[in-house]
Amino acid sequence: MLKPKKKLVKKEIKQDTLVKLSSEATVFYYEHKKYVQYAIVALIVLIGVIYVMRKNSTEANEKATSDLSKVMAIYEAGGTDPQQYKLAISGQPERGIVGLKAIVDNGGGSSAGETARFYLANAYYFTGQYDDALTQYDNYSGDSPILKAAAYAGLAGCYEVKKEYGKAASAYERAAGASSGSSTAPEFLSLSARCLGKSGEKEKAISLLKRIKKEFPTSTAAREADRYIAQFSV
Repeated sequence: MLKPKKKLVKKEIKQDTLVKLSSEATVFYYEHKKYVQYAIVALIVLIGVIYVMRKNSTEANEKATSDLSKVMAIYEAGGTDPQQYKLAISGQPERGIVGLKAIVDNGGGSSAGETARFYLANAYYFTGQYDDALTQYDNYSGDSPILKAAAYAGLAGCYEVKKEYGKAASAYERAAGASSGSSTAPEFLSLSARCLGKSGEKEKAISLLKRIKKEFPTSTAAREADRYIAQFSV
């Protein structure tokens, strides 16, 4: 007479499953040993690359911070003197002062490097090098919301000088978006509306001015809106 099969308990089922999985994993490893080893080596290399990149990024940021602190004294003394800004761009190697351009070239992407990029763009603008300023404003990728909004505004300023008013209007609107909640937002929107008017898009300009009056009723831009609405309604 056949004996009834023993009923497996949960513990035994779990153990059997683990044994099976372990066996399958062992077979897979030996059948694909070469590829598994390659994957492990690749993972180790990737971890190493990430570590080096982070280390280099930290070191680059520290150097850019140090260099930027030295050259800012020259930049801040610029005032209305283009020569002073040119000096800030090139630096004074004989005094150990690295210029803004070199800081960006060597440390762009780091936090301090991107701050230097913003000031380099300003320096180019103040010396009339608008195309170079455009490039640097457009490439700014720092984390500061204030500088991001200012970079969009700088971009708009360059387009406005070049009489590309449609592009200027768009950039001013982006500046307003980046400074949402700030007192500068309605001012940027007003500048955008004025550029739209200059580009011939008067209906869009009027619509934007009405938006300013509705969303920022106590702002200076709202108080001036009616004057521009009347101007663009002619």
